[in-house]
Amino acid sequence: MRVSTRVEYGLMALVDIAIHSENGESVSTTEIADRQKISQKYLEQILPQLRQAGLIKAQKGLRGGYRLGKPAEEVLLADVFNALDDSILAEMESPKEEADGALRGCINECLWEKINKNLLDFAKGKTLSEFLVECRNKSIQGWDLYVI
Repeated sequence: MRVSTRVEYGLMALVDIAIHSENGESVSTTEIADRQKISQKYLEQILPQLRQAGLIKAQKGLRGGYRLGKPAEEVLLADVFNALDDSILAEMESPKEEADGALRGCINECLWEKINKNLLDFAKGKTLSEFLVECRNKSIQGWDLYVI
């Protein structure tokens, strides 16, 4: 499965914010862009979607930036995916087949519907907090690495 750079960078930015705002500090777009090697202009187009979904909060001013909008334990990966691209978890519509047992219908039912269900179940069952723990366990040299 391939996801858009919007989803990939949005998830990277959210994880970066979660990690670097654990002490209540805000994280600037410049800091995220530098650490994750993401274009700051592109990041500034993505972050408002996360903010509108309530996943992050913006703080203006000299020490402004972003922090999580709610505890990482309350954020599901499904929330993140839906905020950035609601088509990822959308159910694939099976084409109407005239003949029962047509190969296309069989493939849709036996493969694509199962893949979609597993992805949906995974995304609805994994919190940002759990995801952060997994990322930390995979990280060898620290959070300034690309870990996703």
